[in-house]
Amino acid sequence: MFTRAARALAHLLAGLVIGPASFGWAVLTTAASGLLSFTYLGPPVFLLVTWVSRRIARLERLRAGWVLRRPISDPYEPVTGRNPWTRGRAVLREPATWRDLAWLLLSFPVGVATGVVGVVAGLVELGVLLAPAWLWAVPNPRLYPVADWLFNTVAGRFALSLVGLAAWWPVRWLVVAVSRVQASIAARLLEAGPRARLRQQVSALRETRLRVVDAQAAELRRIERDLHDGAQARIVAAGMTLALADRKLRAAGLAEDPARADVLTARRQLEDALAELRRLVRGIYPPILTDRGLAAALTALAGDAPFSVVVDAGDLGELPPAVEAAAYFVVAEALANAVKHASADECAVSLRRSGEVLSVSVRDDGRGGADPSGSGLDGLRRRVEALDGTMEVTSPPGGPTTVLAELPCAS
Repeated sequence: MFTRAARALAHLLAGLVIGPASFGWAVLTTAASGLLSFTYLGPPVFLLVTWVSRRIARLERLRAGWVLRRPISDPYEPVTGRNPWTRGRAVLREPATWRDLAWLLLSFPVGVATGVVGVVAGLVELGVLLAPAWLWAVPNPRLYPVADWLFNTVAGRFALSLVGLAAWWPVRWLVVAVSRVQASIAARLLEAGPRARLRQQVSALRETRLRVVDAQAAELRRIERDLHDGAQARIVAAGMTLALADRKLRAAGLAEDPARADVLTARRQLEDALAELRRLVRGIYPPILTDRGLAAALTALAGDAPFSVVVDAGDLGELPPAVEAAAYFVVAEALANAVKHASADECAVSLRRSGEVLSVSVRDDGRGGADPSGSGLDGLRRRVEALDGTMEVTSPPGGPTTVLAELPCAS
């Protein structure tokens, strides 16, 4: 109980100092920013002023959370922009900036009003409790009769002590209450509102989802490496062993032996298993993506197509593995559909990166009529949307069919 009252009293005392200082800072910087807003220096100066104001607001959030016994989150959005002018304008449009300014201006009247009430009440209570001991140690013969009886007689000191003890509870309640009022007003203005909290939750969920997608891509790459370096290598080794056994049987004159037929059958089965395993590996995560990158992987994919495919890839820069895999499978599925269903003769694949967005376009000259809700295209759409991307399929009857996917590639 005493700790809570001491915490509240310390909060109110700090408010008496921080409130006027914050008010003075807000008035001066607002006037300076207003004067410079008509010049080229306005946004950079406002950005610097806001940086300091946010540090003051963060201190106020810590003070309020200390009293309210709960964390008060920052309401700020990430500041984006390549230069101080763009960043300054972004900060200027953010509601949290003006809520901070409102508290800096209110901290003076609110801090003084609540601080004076709480501090005076607390000091009077402390004075009543300590006065008998103080006047016993330092007596004053010129007191008024009532004060003289209270301070210089045993009965008076006992009565004064009882008054101080009786007043402790209401005074403690008053000090804690006015401290919570000040902290609640600060929290109401400085913490994230419902919309800001919703945006923060959406941002956190998006980051979590992207981390899950990246982890999944890393796990698929690990599985691909394990299959490539483990199971596939063992199957190849088993095939070589059977080939050596077949050679030994032929050298021993047992070319017509039934055992040799079994060896040849086992070799064919291993070759079929190896081909199936390689298709599985390519379906999980194509090794060429890791070894040579997206452009080379698509060029190799185009080379395996049974019709003419032209790949036009500009400078794509470094792409996240999940984005590379999604773009690869978009092209692979579009080419597979063009072969199976569209009877296409030519196809054009185009990749462009604009800022932090990768655009993948696949256009064939087939008969069209592709169903965007089909299992293959719908699965691709879900894969693209998991990365916050979009995919659009345009396939009128008679063609052509165009698959356009846009993938954010910011890491």
